[in-house]
Amino acid sequence: MNSTEPLVDSSAQTADRRRWFALAIVMTAAFMDLVDVTIVNIAIPSIQQDAGASFSQIQWITAGYALAFAAGLITGGRLGDIHGRKRLFLVGIGGFTIASALCGFAANPEMLVASRILQGGMAAMMVPQVLSIVHATFPAHERGKVFGLFGAVVGLGAVSGPLLGALLTEWNLFGLEWRPIFLINLPVGIAGLILGRRFIAESKAPKALKLDLVGVALVILGLLMLLYPLTRGRELGWPLWGYVSMAGAFVVFAALVAYERRKADRDGSPLIELSLFRVKSFAAGIAVQTVFGVALGIFFLVWTLYMQVGLGWSPLRAGLTGVPFSIAVSAAAGLSVQQLVPRFGRKVLQAGALVMGAGVLLYIWESDRYGMSIASWQMALPLVVMGLGMGLIVAPLTDAVLSDVPREHSGSASGLINTVQQMGNALGLGLVSVVFFGTIGDDLRPAETGPAFVNGFQHALVWVAAVMGVIFLLMFALPRRPAQHVEGGDGQLPAGEREAALVG
Repeated sequence: MNSTEPLVDSSAQTADRRRWFALAIVMTAAFMDLVDVTIVNIAIPSIQQDAGASFSQIQWITAGYALAFAAGLITGGRLGDIHGRKRLFLVGIGGFTIASALCGFAANPEMLVASRILQGGMAAMMVPQVLSIVHATFPAHERGKVFGLFGAVVGLGAVSGPLLGALLTEWNLFGLEWRPIFLINLPVGIAGLILGRRFIAESKAPKALKLDLVGVALVILGLLMLLYPLTRGRELGWPLWGYVSMAGAFVVFAALVAYERRKADRDGSPLIELSLFRVKSFAAGIAVQTVFGVALGIFFLVWTLYMQVGLGWSPLRAGLTGVPFSIAVSAAAGLSVQQLVPRFGRKVLQAGALVMGAGVLLYIWESDRYGMSIASWQMALPLVVMGLGMGLIVAPLTDAVLSDVPREHSGSASGLINTVQQMGNALGLGLVSVVFFGTIGDDLRPAETGPAFVNGFQHALVWVAAVMGVIFLLMFALPRRPAQHVEGGDGQLPAGEREAALVG
């Protein structure tokens, strides 16, 4: 060997290979979670028909996951910081796999709802560790490439979820109907668990915040007191206890605020950093994220029911119809972050709200004009307009919300933003019983079902359009020029990198 030739450190090469294997494993887990969120919506009508689920149970199949995921996100991040991110990731992916099996083999709708709640809770243990492991494994100069890969995974998950759900439902593998949409997670989860134990390096936060289990319990209690009467009220004739429960939810939220204030003074580790709400742009941004989550929760469930139950389309046709929407979101998100927001700032987000609202109104007009005979290609234009508007919002929104937040609180703020959007999504799914099911009536004859669902869809979209108007007004409180921040904990990706990842 030439003495001037540099020696290659085999241990360094092995470590390098191991971290790229680790990256592939955690990104596969993130993909599994992303697909699971979108794959279920397309199969909802099949679940209703095959399992005999009621409308309120359908809402809880989706809302239960979102609620458990939201409630556990910050706690999951902190548990990883305290006990080790690899350990919590393995607990999360193992639990997610078991919950997926329980969903796939659910004997009745009640078991499916409970399994979905468990699945959301396990996702909350798993997902925060993904980005924390990336930060602990890769140096800063390599993260741009890593988050570019992560963005591709996010985009692939958004597009492939509905199509995969449609194909698995349509194929009816082994006569299992909708069940393969959950069972497909089993081989992926088992492989992730085995390979994760071998290749992921353990890491912890040097100074992790304490858990706030009382805060988590108050959040869950308040949301349940609000959501349960919303989803069950119509079927039960809106009993008095439902109104009492919903009013009591606000008492619980008031108690949460008082408790979090005391906990911040006592040990500095509250679940919710209340001082952040003194920042006007952050308070407005949290409102935007919550209300936006409500709009998305309403739209996606109602849209699926409209196409498959109202129009009688197959899951595959419904899934393919949504492809232009997904492509438009990805294209507009990339353009928004890379070119438009640096030049025009807040106006881009406000334009996104108006464009998405215009797409919703166009969809209402087309649905009314063509009625039951509407074709997939006729839906393409409103879906592309809506997708462009949504893409302009979702990518730069977190940066805009975090612009005026002190750097030391950016991690907590980022975690809270993700949490409230999921909670808004759960609330939107709960409101479907009011804005959609409340208009279609009960005991419909077969000939009445289609027109009733078309009318309910149009009514629900009026609410979505109104919500986009509210979002446009709230955005005036956001800073004119968003600035990027750095990570501060809770296992959350810093704003700029998180949104760059979103758009690839």
